[in-house]
Amino acid sequence: MPREDSWSVDEIEAIVDTYHQMLIAELSNQRYNKAALNRQLLDRLSGRSRASLEYKHRNISAVLRDADCPYVMGYRPLSNYQSTLVDCVERRLLQSEIFDQAARSAADRPVIDADTETLDNIVVEAPSMEQREAQAPGTRVIKRDYLAREARNQALGQAGERFILAYERQRLTSQGAPQLAEAVEHVAETRGDGAGFDILSFDTDGRERWIEVKTTAFAKECPFFITPNELSCSRDHATRFHLYRVFNFRARPTMFCLQGDLYRHLWLEPDSYRAGVR
Repeated sequence: MPREDSWSVDEIEAIVDTYHQMLIAELSNQRYNKAALNRQLLDRLSGRSRASLEYKHRNISAVLRDADCPYVMGYRPLSNYQSTLVDCVERRLLQSEIFDQAARSAADRPVIDADTETLDNIVVEAPSMEQREAQAPGTRVIKRDYLAREARNQALGQAGERFILAYERQRLTSQGAPQLAEAVEHVAETRGDGAGFDILSFDTDGRERWIEVKTTAFAKECPFFITPNELSCSRDHATRFHLYRVFNFRARPTMFCLQGDLYRHLWLEPDSYRAGVR
C-alpha cells in the first residue's frame, strides 16, 4: 500500500477532478452528494483512507485560496501543499472554462436582502491565525480575480451592510437598549464611504461601535480586500473599531468579528498602487 503522503499523479488528478465537480455544483447553486462522490473516489483510490482524502481536499482548498478563488465549503484550507498538486489544480481546474464561467457568475450574481427575521446564532469564532507554512519550491500559485470581482459587487456589499444594520438593531433591542437601537446609523449611506467604516452602532453602555462590513457569498477563510483608510481608522480608533466579516451570504449568512487595530489581526499583502507618470 502506498504511503499516505506519496500521492501519484493519477491519484492527484482523480481527486482534483472530484473536487472540481463539487465546486462547480456549489458555485452554480446545484445540489450534490459530497459523501457519494467521496465514496466513488475511495473506490478508485484503493489504499487511501477517508482522512487522507480530507487532507488532500483541504490542500486543494488552500491552493484555491492562495489563487484568490472560491473553494468548496467545508474543506478548510490546509497549507503545506506540493508543486505537483499546484500543477494539477492549474491544469484540470483553474484552466477549465466551466470553472471560469461558474466563478465569474457567482462573483457577479445579484443578491436580495438576507432574511433578518431570526438573527440568532450567526456569530462564530474568527479563523485562527494561520502559520503560513513555506511551500515546496515551484509552488507559486497564479492569482485570479474572482474575489476582487466579488468585492466590486455593490449589490452584495450593500446587502451585507443592511444585514448587519438589522443585526445591530436587534442586538441592542434584545440587550435592553432600544433607544440606542434606534440611533444605529448606516454611515456608508448617510455620509458616504470615506469614513473608514460602514455602520455606527453602540455598546449597551452608550460607547460608539464603528463597524466595517466585509461580505462574501464564499467561505469563511476567503481573503478580503481592505483600504488604507479602513486600516488607519482601525489603528487610530482601536477602542471603537470592529470588522464584521459576513460569509456564506446567499445560503446562510454567518459572521465573525475582529475588534481593534486590524494590523494585529490580519496578514496583509499589497494589492495595487495608485500611480501616475512623472
